[in-house]
Amino acid sequence: MARPASSKPPAARPSPPPKGPAPTQVPKPKATKRKDDYSSEGVDDNDVFLLPGSDFQLVLAITVLAAAVRLFRISQPTSVVFDEVHFGGFASKYIKGRFFMDVHPPLAKLLITLFGWLAGFDGNFDFKDIGKDYLEPGVPYVAMRMFPAICGILLAPTMFLTLKGAGCRTSTAAMGAGLVIFENGLLTQARLILLDSPLMIATGFTALAFTCFTNQQELGPSRAFGLSWWFWLVMTGLGLGITLSIKWVGLFTIAWVGALTLVQLWVLWGNYKNVTIRIFTKHFLARVFCLIVIPLTFYMAMFGIHFLCLVNPGDGDGFMSSEFQSTLNSKGMQSVPADILMGSRVSIRHVNTQGGYLHSHPLMYPTGSKQQQITLYPHKDDNNLWLLENQTQPLDVHGEPINGTNAWYNLPELPYISNGAILRLYHLPTHRRLHSHDVRPPVTEADWQNEVSAYGYEGFDGDANDFFRVEIVKKKSKSGVAQERLRTIDTKFRLVHVMTGCVLFSHKVKLPDWASEQQEVTCARGGTLPNSLWYIESNDHPKLGPDAERVNYANPGFFGKFWELQKVMWKTNAGLVESHAWDSRPPSWPILRRGINFWGKDHRQIYLIGNPIIWFSATAAVLLYVLFKGIAVLRWQRSCNDYSIPVLKRFDYEIGSSVLGWALHYFPFYLMQRQLFLHHYFPALYFGIMAFCQVFDFVTARISGIGLRENPIVNRAGAISFLVLSMAAFTLLSPLAYGNPWTKAECNRVKLFSTWDWDCNTFLDSYDAYNTVPSIPAAAQTPLQSAKGQQPPVAGGQQGQVPMADILKPGVSGAPLAPNQRLLHTEERVEYRDQDGNLLDEEQVKALEGKVEFKTRYETRTRVVDADGNEVLLPAGEQVPEQKAQEDAAEGVAPPHPDVEGANSETPKRVVADEEIPEPKQSVEGEKEREGKAAKPASEKNEASAKVDGEL
Repeated sequence: MARPASSKPPAARPSPPPKGPAPTQVPKPKATKRKDDYSSEGVDDNDVFLLPGSDFQLVLAITVLAAAVRLFRISQPTSVVFDEVHFGGFASKYIKGRFFMDVHPPLAKLLITLFGWLAGFDGNFDFKDIGKDYLEPGVPYVAMRMFPAICGILLAPTMFLTLKGAGCRTSTAAMGAGLVIFENGLLTQARLILLDSPLMIATGFTALAFTCFTNQQELGPSRAFGLSWWFWLVMTGLGLGITLSIKWVGLFTIAWVGALTLVQLWVLWGNYKNVTIRIFTKHFLARVFCLIVIPLTFYMAMFGIHFLCLVNPGDGDGFMSSEFQSTLNSKGMQSVPADILMGSRVSIRHVNTQGGYLHSHPLMYPTGSKQQQITLYPHKDDNNLWLLENQTQPLDVHGEPINGTNAWYNLPELPYISNGAILRLYHLPTHRRLHSHDVRPPVTEADWQNEVSAYGYEGFDGDANDFFRVEIVKKKSKSGVAQERLRTIDTKFRLVHVMTGCVLFSHKVKLPDWASEQQEVTCARGGTLPNSLWYIESNDHPKLGPDAERVNYANPGFFGKFWELQKVMWKTNAGLVESHAWDSRPPSWPILRRGINFWGKDHRQIYLIGNPIIWFSATAAVLLYVLFKGIAVLRWQRSCNDYSIPVLKRFDYEIGSSVLGWALHYFPFYLMQRQLFLHHYFPALYFGIMAFCQVFDFVTARISGIGLRENPIVNRAGAISFLVLSMAAFTLLSPLAYGNPWTKAECNRVKLFSTWDWDCNTFLDSYDAYNTVPSIPAAAQTPLQSAKGQQPPVAGGQQGQVPMADILKPGVSGAPLAPNQRLLHTEERVEYRDQDGNLLDEEQVKALEGKVEFKTRYETRTRVVDADGNEVLLPAGEQVPEQKAQEDAAEGVAPPHPDVEGANSETPKRVVADEEIPEPKQSVEGEKEREGKAAKPASEKNEASAKVDGEL
């Protein structure tokens, strides 16, 4: 049958293969060829400068929304809140130029000061107490709060751009920005004069810059060393410098960037086909310059500005060495004779604690020997002067002893004091000699400590307990002559008591009021070397004329001052070990177990607590990644080729980078014994929010096969729904962030956990009740006296008693007050409450003693007693028009945490963290002590040199 014309001819049969060896088979080309350079699969160019215009419009809208949330009622409250005590106070000291010591680097404090100075702040407000009024003294506190607020505003668009740089969809990035905006904890910190909001924007900016740099790096060799590549690498280094210059938490951010940089260099090192040794060296040196040199240079520059601003002595210079202090105005001294002779009038200074000078005054110990006190005092004073005597008086030409303090001034030879010499130290102002004996000291009553006193009178020859042997510590002294005999400043020595073998010793233990709260001096057997070292600072002798060799403190220069301050900051930070009413430990942070009570007044409260929806979601994202990584490792061990799927590889690396940031900002706190608070978790929370948003983006928009990627509406609807849920939680808890009126019922309704320990009894029963609560005028918040025989001022400037009816209106206190009822005085007492806030009477407390542990949590209340001796009942939270009552209420609700302060492990007394160490009182008969204010440390447990009146 004929074949149709249109039919194709049958295919020719293949020829049989030729005899002989089979030819080599040529493989078929693959559809896609895997790149053999170091670029990553599945990575697009996510340069944030190339975003579409709609994204930039969205960034603007996010910024406006963040500003509205952050700036709403930023002037509220109108008094000092929590750590504004510290950081507002530092602004005052910057403006006055008075040196202070803080465990945090200076950048954020400098910028807060700049905002206040531009607004007219003159530094005369001291920010001393929580609850201290801003309005009456005219403090531009809103301007100072604006800097943290601006940082908090910028954090939201920074999160948006970071997520876009990581390849997330616009709706996901917008959700991440919204979570930052409506996070209650971040909001609370951003509205106050605190450092955490600047720290967060610096951390966020660093994360943005490094994410964008990583994106350029993963695009391969074509982007290496390009303009965008260099820009983001430099910005990463700048961000690291800024972060580190605000808080040392920036070290964790450096660890995050450093770890991922090592991964990048490892990948480059393995790509030997495209990356030569020369190219690898260029990559390495570029990172060294940008990620090490730039941050370190910026960090040191901030301390350079810090030193330029703080040129005057202040309440923190006592933490520093004498060389450091000599660089401050009025702390320097003229050069003094170098050689120390018998008969030299000297001042002796302690080396280790920088506590001051060996000192005495005509006050006696109330216990022990009851002889004259020996202390350490931080100011130059005539009571610091000692005359160095030999163990015997010099002899005249007839062999008779020459008595009197002038006996050593006309000897034919210069009587140098060599190592091993026996001395007596004669206190010139009181005519007594340094003395020790086998009597326990009044405070450190340890068996290995002996009392040191001043004993004798003018013309008394003394006894054997006055003898001390000079023991020069050569390894601490300047090489040369200073290691053989006493030399001013250069020789470090110990004074060994000849009779008992103990060593003159001092440590950071304060004596009580009876010693003007100066530092304790003892004689220790086996005391540590650093606390037993002394040196001579001033020296005068008639034999040492103007031509005698002179010495002075060596100028440490910038690098010496910088390094010394870093060591002091580190030591002080490590010493913050005292417990605090509102501290918390790292295990409680991811689950938001408790917060921090910041402020309370007028039935309102500011309490730092996070948004539980956001916190728990961030924690869940971290746990989800850990679970994923565990399963992936198990499957990899079983030779499952999961990582051949690009999207799975990207999921692991991108989310893994964020989880690594969370871990490096969280787990190091487990190694710290110092005080920790919920706000220390904020940088880790930021990375946790990033991880959550990235997980959400992968699940809804990037992983195929589960049916969500193909429906973009799922991503948008999910983002909006979750954001709405977060906003609802934010709204419920917002009165605690803004300090707004709230009701007890609403407060109790949102208290999900018993560990959320803000006091709902602070609030009134209804919002209408807030309209009837009288507000105490600013004038009533000034100090008022109510001691017997003194009458507090009333309106109009007249002196008289304050009628209670003028302050507490009938119906507010619960009972009408008689028109003539007057305030007599207030009495402080401690009230105990049960877990529900109910007041326990004395019988209930007594019945529970020994069965339960009482914790006052600073619930100190004040009784108001009228002229008839009857107690006037005040409503919960009502304040008394007396300064002490206001201070009690302020400190009782939210005591300051000493985040900038050191702790003294050597002091046996355990002091609560919010207890102020009073300023040491003036020493007796000390002219400069009478003129100057005694030591008041920047920390609550470390001493420092004090300010002197008239020094500016």
